Amino acid sequence: MTASPTASRLRTGSPGKRATNLSLSSDVLEAAKDLQINISQVCDNYLRELVRREQERRWREEHADFIAAYNATVEAEGLPLDEWRSF
Repeated sequence: MTASPTASRLRTGSPGKRATNLSLSSDVLEAAKDLQINISQVCDNYLRELVRREQERRWREEHADFIAAYNATVEAEGLPLDEWRSF
């Protein structure tokens, strides 16, 4: 599977930024400004975390069959190379 261009950019932490338009509740926006909260930074950080969690969820979903099969194999046969483990 090939990573999407968006996923690759997120992992590499490319510093590129683009201006965008957002619609925010005016009361929350004013309160954030009054508290000197960097709205762009907060939105970027939250969206980055949300995207990371969704990519992780989708990866687990896409690979669920393999993970289940691997866990069943480990349950039945033990860990690979377990007989040579010294700890």
